[in-house]
Amino acid sequence: QVQVVESGGGPVQAGGSLRLSCKVSRYTSSIRYMAWFRQAAGNEREAVALIYSRPGHTWYADSVQGRFTISQDNAKNTLFLQMNNLKPEDTAMYYCAATPDWVTHPLKPDYFTSWGQGTQVTVSS
Repeated sequence: QVQVVESGGGPVQAGGSLRLSCKVSRYTSSIRYMAWFRQAAGNEREAVALIYSRPGHTWYADSVQGRFTISQDNAKNTLFLQMNNLKPEDTAMYYCAATPDWVTHPLKPDYFTSWGQGTQVTVSS
């Protein structure tokens, strides 16, 4: 099981951008998918973006499609989430997750075996 650590969150005004990073302890062939989830206060944890490690296919929630981009740098063992045109409703704790298993949609947190502590994103209007 790999360890993941998120960074890059913070306060931002609506319309602004942030890039979240997720450092993975080691990229191994055992990682099949990596994803970003978010959880707003009082809400369930929801999937935001997913990347299939090889060959890099991606999926996005409708709410972020066209604004967020998930990517990975295998040489640096790092996953990214570029977030543009942020909205107040994007305010949440953002989590990085990894799994060696196949997943299906709708994505569920239970599918993922490795989680970080999260990084807070707060978007003000």
